[in-house]
Amino acid sequence: MGSTENIDGSDGEARNLSAIGQRIKAFRTARRLTLRQLGELTGTTASFISQFERGLSGVNTSTLMRITNALGIGISDLFADEQASPHEILQRGDRPALPPSEGYRKTLLSRRPIHEFEVYVGEFDPGGTTGDVPYVHGNAHEMFLVLRGEVELTLGSERFLLREGDSIEYSTSTPHKTRNVGPVPAEVLWIISPPTSGVVDLDQYVPRKPLAAGQEQDSES
Repeated sequence: MGSTENIDGSDGEARNLSAIGQRIKAFRTARRLTLRQLGELTGTTASFISQFERGLSGVNTSTLMRITNALGIGISDLFADEQASPHEILQRGDRPALPPSEGYRKTLLSRRPIHEFEVYVGEFDPGGTTGDVPYVHGNAHEMFLVLRGEVELTLGSERFLLREGDSIEYSTSTPHKTRNVGPVPAEVLWIISPPTSGVVDLDQYVPRKPLAAGQEQDSES
């Protein structure tokens, strides 16, 4: 592959390259990606990824960025002074989110790339809803859990009232929608297996902006 800015060269750089490769391998295995899968996601090959992880091959900046994007990490995670861990805390304020709609916001909890399951949180103002029209997505198993508040869940022709701590399971092929019917903000959790969101769907989720001080206080009340 062509390169205008390779990470290789001197003995010191070779040692650094080996450390980066080891970190890439740690993140890849934690994400349960094979060499071939990471190669396909980044437009390279399993052989190239293997050589890079072992410090036997350099890499240009654009390829390195594709690798980190596929692993859901930043370039800085590869160059930290301390030993990199594949296990990272996702803070509440850093959750990727859909553009907020009136009275409703949805954030992504599961890390990309997503394999066995995906997890989302929905936050609803009083009266907030996922929409007037029920929706479907694939034919997977979905668990719906109310974290706080009181919501109405529509499943086909049925309606269910769920309060804090209540949960229900259903197929994602069943038309469904959610509405906050309580007087205070509500928060719910969706757990879906296997995942039904594709790359285009997931790309809509971007790091959300913090709420204003007054809004934050209200949402925690």
